[in-house]
Amino acid sequence: PIEPPSPQEHGLDFQRLLDASAYKEMFRQDMIRWGEEKRHTDPGFFCRAAVEGALQPVWVVSDTRRLSDVEWFRNTYGDVVQTVRVVATEETRKRRNWVFVAGVDDAESECGLDQGVAFDWVITNDGDEVALGKQLEMLVQSLHRNL
Repeated sequence: PIEPPSPQEHGLDFQRLLDASAYKEMFRQDMIRWGEEKRHTDPGFFCRAAVEGALQPVWVVSDTRRLSDVEWFRNTYGDVVQTVRVVATEETRKRRNWVFVAGVDDAESECGLDQGVAFDWVITNDGDEVALGKQLEMLVQSLHRNL
């Protein structure tokens, strides 16, 4: 069986792996490779782990990366699933210090949902806090109506 790459076993700083630092980038491809191997063996592995023990009436599952993730949630929970895509222009992303890395940023883990998903909500986050707040308020109101 494939075991998760434990930060402790490899002497890695777990908190630094969570941010957008150069430190994380050194290990990013290995983390992606492990995730791909795990998904190949069991496409629902990470989805089940995300909802394990969840009892709240509304869950926010952030950062799904693949069509198989969206399909798993829709197949498992049906019409109650609401998909939300957050977008920003490339210019905005560059202002936030994003730099394209070939072989990483064009991999399925980064762009697997760029096609093939009809999102229920598309939220634009280009730095306009008022516009972002209005969009999020509409989403929250919709969720409350459907509880």
